[in-house]
Amino acid sequence: MLNESATAATDVFEEHRSVLFAVAYRMLGRVADAEDVVQDAWLRWSGADHAAVREPRAFLVRITTRLAIDRLRQVQSRRESYVGPWLPEPLRTDVAAAPDTAERAVFTETVTLAVLVVLESLSPLERAVFVLREAFGYPYAEIATTLDRGEAAVRQLAGRARRHVEERKPRYEVDPDRQRDLTERFLAAAAGDDLDGLLRLLAADARLVGDSGGKAKAPLRVIESADKVGRFLFGITRTVPPGLEFTVLELNGGIALLAHQDGVPDSVLQLAVVDGKIQTVYIVRNPEKLGSLAAG
Repeated sequence: MLNESATAATDVFEEHRSVLFAVAYRMLGRVADAEDVVQDAWLRWSGADHAAVREPRAFLVRITTRLAIDRLRQVQSRRESYVGPWLPEPLRTDVAAAPDTAERAVFTETVTLAVLVVLESLSPLERAVFVLREAFGYPYAEIATTLDRGEAAVRQLAGRARRHVEERKPRYEVDPDRQRDLTERFLAAAAGDDLDGLLRLLAADARLVGDSGGKAKAPLRVIESADKVGRFLFGITRTVPPGLEFTVLELNGGIALLAHQDGVPDSVLQLAVVDGKIQTVYIVRNPEKLGSLAAG
């Protein structure tokens, strides 16, 4: 009987694991941190009185959210001393797997690099409310129970977080076909030493944000203007080591390029598109943020 009970508890947890990870990743922006939180949630769940839990999903999301808030408070101080710009860890995504509890477009938007960067400026409680409400469509009353706050206070947090995000998030297009086309044209221009072609793809006020954490070569400041971004990219393509290969894949709800050397991830490049032009180039080179892309 004990083994049957333990198996049932494991099955319930595994049923909801993907949702728990999705919550934790949006809260933390790091795959390893999110996985640690989910593992801690499993330990809490395995020691819980399952017979007293009427709604396992709500119980598990509540545990995961609270653990993610605690973890976020711990890592925020470390990010203040991060070397160069900080970007979220790239995450393989499948838009078709978005849950029914939210519109797929909104669900996808909340995992983009641009929005996750904006979420970094929210307080942990604001971020939790925003994630649960905007990405997963939870009612205010349920969020209030999750955070042990009054519903009126949660509504205030939600309004403040939503205004903050709307004011600061870039207005990027998310059409995957257009993004893929521009990504492939970008790669062709860069690989073909076509600086003029590369510049034509960039918006006049284009930006390049590189994340190395001081552990790889990448600009330590944001590069701004089409000319500077284009010439920087043109310069680095001329020093690409032999054998570097590129794969087009979906990361964070959008098309991205994964560069790998001898099967080891070297960097991720993703383009944010506005009005058919590249507005922002994101490059992640911190090896600690590429490990989850090694397999598959």
